[in-house]
Amino acid sequence: MALDRWIALVILMICMAYGYAAFFTIDAGLPPFMQRNAIWPSTFPKVLTVLAIISSVIIVLGKSKGSEELKDGDIDYTRLTDYKLGQALSLLAMMAIYALMLRPVGFVISTVAFLSISAVILGERKYVYLLPITVLATGIVWYLVQVVLGIYLRPLPYFLGTGG
Repeated sequence: MALDRWIALVILMICMAYGYAAFFTIDAGLPPFMQRNAIWPSTFPKVLTVLAIISSVIIVLGKSKGSEELKDGDIDYTRLTDYKLGQALSLLAMMAIYALMLRPVGFVISTVAFLSISAVILGERKYVYLLPITVLATGIVWYLVQVVLGIYLRPLPYFLGTGG
């Protein structure tokens, strides 16, 4: 079975578990007045589940490409080691670390670190431009979310006493 089918099979299993939660557990604790609403908190997860399951089943049961010639831009799954898997896995690890460090370290420091280190992993070497751009981009995003949208984001670490 091709790599895309294996990935679709894994996504299908995840969607089945997510669908079970969406259809049977999310709405269990709804108060009676909300049970008469047309749209419940589980409506969007239910729609996502159904669409994802349909897409995954189409890929898993779909017609195989066989031994067709690769077109420009296609990934050759038999030669995965020729691609830059180290960079991709490093970026995935960076995303997980960023998500874990967002609350204890604060939005500004963790976002600047994530953007800077990720850019270095991808090959950026002009540090003179990199740091000011990441600081400016982080500041703009923080301002828009905090001030314009009114959503509180802890800008600095706990130990600096930034409230919340």
